[in-house]
Amino acid sequence: MKITERPSLKALNSFGVEAAARLLIQLDSEEDVLSMPPFDPAKDLLLGGGSNVLITSDVPGTVWLNRITGRNIVDSNPDYVWVDAGSGENWHDLVRWTLEKGLSGIENLSLIPGLAGAAPIQNIGAYGVELSSVLESVTAWDRLKAGWTELSTGDCQLAYRDSRFKSVEPGRYLVTSIRMRLNRAYHPRLAYAGLVDELRAMGITRPSASDVSNAVIRLRSRKLPDPSKLGNAGSFFKNPVLPADRAARLARRYPGLTNWQMDQETVKLSAAWLIEFCGFKGSRHGDAGVSENHALVLVNHGCATGSEILALANSIQTAVFEEFGISLETEPELVSF
Repeated sequence: MKITERPSLKALNSFGVEAAARLLIQLDSEEDVLSMPPFDPAKDLLLGGGSNVLITSDVPGTVWLNRITGRNIVDSNPDYVWVDAGSGENWHDLVRWTLEKGLSGIENLSLIPGLAGAAPIQNIGAYGVELSSVLESVTAWDRLKAGWTELSTGDCQLAYRDSRFKSVEPGRYLVTSIRMRLNRAYHPRLAYAGLVDELRAMGITRPSASDVSNAVIRLRSRKLPDPSKLGNAGSFFKNPVLPADRAARLARRYPGLTNWQMDQETVKLSAAWLIEFCGFKGSRHGDAGVSENHALVLVNHGCATGSEILALANSIQTAVFEEFGISLETEPELVSF
């Protein structure tokens, strides 16, 4: 356990916004969790990789930095292999490690920033795959009961960019490890628009799991700015899901509206298309801006505060609602004390 007084949080969040705390305590093991002082959600903050948060104020208490690492194969059968990963493991490095082991299932989730412990909290997803398709269980410290608990996939209540940890009981659980069930045999999932085209551009017609991972890396690298060069948290808004009849009316009114049929009753709309239609793509308000390459990505051009980025997000939400009658939901956790 490492303790730092009056730390700067600028390097600990991918937006690169400046914020301070009274203390920073780094948790390096489950033993460190057992020796934690009481956690007060009114003034303390649990932080992982900082890739899915927007910090809009200083933290009056303690920041708990989760850096519990470790990755192991814990069980297997002829079809599947079960992998445990500590919450502090870099997610992309974990994906590549599973591919090196000849396993598949999370290759479509390559290059997603952040740590493994945040994956079930957000139910991360990309290119037609969500963590829920492979997650077996989560081990966590239950602050309410002051003890360890194991939660099954069902217990985690995973939904579109949501979970029990995020919206049902935020702050109750400190995730220390996740367990995934991965495939020995490769079962490609290539339905997402653009993925097959990227593979063809690479000269690949019968892709392996590693080929798909490389294609996803190429796609994400073109569309999403590198947080180490331009502060951002990836997609800032969720794609809205509407009843099919309402989505059809909007599509008739806006012929170019990008959308995906989810099932017979619901349709997902492209939030990026809505934002770009309202004229925000590439816009800039001081150092807070919207990426020139992807309208879903809000960026920090240098010295923007969290409050300035949030104000821009609010302006986007207002404009989209006034034009389309749709309320955009944010993906990152908004941290304010």
